[in-house]
Amino acid sequence: MNILAVGDIVGENGLDKLEQVLPKIKEEYNVDFVIANSENVAGGMGITLKTFNRLLKLNINVITMGNHTWAKKDIFTFINNPKILRPANYSKGVEGKGYSIYTCKNKKIAVIDLIGRTDMNVLSENPFTVVEDIIKDIKNKVDMIFVDFHAEATAEKIAMKYFLDGKVTGIFGTHTHVQTADEEVTEKGTGYITDLGMTGPKKSVIGMEIEASIKRFQTSLPERYKLAEGECIFNGVIFSINDDNCRTEKITRIFIK
Repeated sequence: MNILAVGDIVGENGLDKLEQVLPKIKEEYNVDFVIANSENVAGGMGITLKTFNRLLKLNINVITMGNHTWAKKDIFTFINNPKILRPANYSKGVEGKGYSIYTCKNKKIAVIDLIGRTDMNVLSENPFTVVEDIIKDIKNKVDMIFVDFHAEATAEKIAMKYFLDGKVTGIFGTHTHVQTADEEVTEKGTGYITDLGMTGPKKSVIGMEIEASIKRFQTSLPERYKLAEGECIFNGVIFSINDDNCRTEKITRIFIK
């Protein structure tokens, strides 16, 4: 089985890029299941009903979110749709699900969405203890477990890799929008990459307009970010899973200009 994880989709032009390349990627890599981080898909921040429906038309199996989950208020009209996940370590009582179990080719696949606590400016529970509790609850109910760890700090993501090594099928980092070159399969069969990168504007500062971004760093003033335009890139990885033991055999990084 081949599982595709798509890096943060940034803006409607990033979604346009996904619509263009996803059918070809599915065919080339014989993709069975797709997970896409979409917390930036609407104007660079949040998700709307319109963009959510566009994602559903692409037959994406799971849509994961992050620190901009609540940026567009109409998310509350579809947050309980089984195909969308918000971070599982948000405060108890928050609407939506932090993980769910899906069926593909007679396999039960759990997807868990987590958010980091280092430099994220989001109040959240400890992702390590939360994910540990979730895994204890579901490990005998599923064949595979994938984790989207939406976090700023590389160290926090790598620590999560070692914490969950052998306990999950795959871990992929999101949020920083820059694809890392450290994809690996551990000796215990867990596929890992620190960050998937992004599907969004190529000539940009992590998807945002260059001049506004530079001005923020030059002046330290709260210059409003503006979504960049122009040609987009696609970032993601393919987890190739052994159908007998449900462990990752190979992880392939994808970068399409």
